[in-house]
Amino acid sequence: MKRKTELKSVIKQFKKLVAEDKKEEAQKYLSQVYKKLDKSTKVNLIKKNKASRLKSRLSKKLAK
Repeated sequence: MKRKTELKSVIKQFKKLVAEDKKEEAQKYLSQVYKKLDKSTKVNLIKKNKASRLKSRLSKKLAK
């Protein structure tokens, strides 16, 4: 449970940075998001494809 809430909060924080147009901070934070996604996949919290899909969508948000 703890891991899932941590993952959600990290993603939420990243989206908040992007929404506030803080691109550089968001770019640095993206690696932390990736790390959490990978760890969640490793312990079977989420599936591999879902992690991949989230990474893709989050990086697209940053690129806009």
